[in-house]
Amino acid sequence: MKAVRLDGYNDVPVIRDIAIPQIGPDDVLVRVHASALNPLDVKLHSGVLQNYFPLEFGYTLGSDVAGTVEAIGAHVTGWSKGDKVVGRLDPVSGGALGEFACIPAKQLASVPASMSFETAAGIPTAAGTAWQALLEVGDLGVGQTVLIHAGAGGVGSFAIQIARAVGARVIATASGDGVDIARTLGADQVIDYRSDDFAEMLSDVDLVIDTIGGETQQRSFGVLRSGGKLLSLVAPPDEALASAHHVTASFVFHMSDGARLRSVMSSIGTNGIKTLIDQTVPLDEFATAFARQASGRARGKIIVTMV
Repeated sequence: MKAVRLDGYNDVPVIRDIAIPQIGPDDVLVRVHASALNPLDVKLHSGVLQNYFPLEFGYTLGSDVAGTVEAIGAHVTGWSKGDKVVGRLDPVSGGALGEFACIPAKQLASVPASMSFETAAGIPTAAGTAWQALLEVGDLGVGQTVLIHAGAGGVGSFAIQIARAVGARVIATASGDGVDIARTLGADQVIDYRSDDFAEMLSDVDLVIDTIGGETQQRSFGVLRSGGKLLSLVAPPDEALASAHHVTASFVFHMSDGARLRSVMSSIGTNGIKTLIDQTVPLDEFATAFARQASGRARGKIIVTMV
């Protein structure tokens, strides 16, 4: 099968023919139709996270996968050949950017017949991260106000929609055409960070979702109400700043969780949550897609198709 392989940190990923993965008794072999890129893929490629995510080379890139069940392990129940599924592979193992992928059965969720594989592939990491931060850690509820940075990005675009679905008031930052995108996704207020200063415009926010870090994170403490929360998806927050502003702050580390993914898929169906897709490219044009992901300019998800 064809797969995108990495032979070393910072090496150029190449498409190679490799053997189809062998599945264990608790695994499912998925015929991949589409896979999504994530910022984590770029960081894994660079080696900046090798102390936390040590890779073994050759490594097949990718963690988000959507396709059909090709075969099941001896202990697997509930799945049959041909079922439409979506899942998230362990980033250290990788394997989503290939024509077949081996994934533990417990990490899979069903894909509705009406949903495209491209749409489904964009969900696991981005929507799962937004869900975990907003609902599991942030405990966001009806009538609360949340500030979501980079509302037109992969995580931000899902976060806006999930927050709206639970009845929260949503404020997002964005720039350029991202302002209209964030507004269309349901943000009640969108701040163009290139022309306006969110830190001067906002106060009494219940929850901040930080997808940027650095100065943006530091200046976000000041918009929170006393007792509010700042959750960072990119870097551990400054505990001294949190204490000085009488708020709590924590780093949200997303891990694969099949039960969460199944909840996300159910909510997407119920609430009409959409996957914002920046571009879709065939596997043979992976280099273009990876360069776009590395640029940090993607509006939503970048999808790579296998068939």
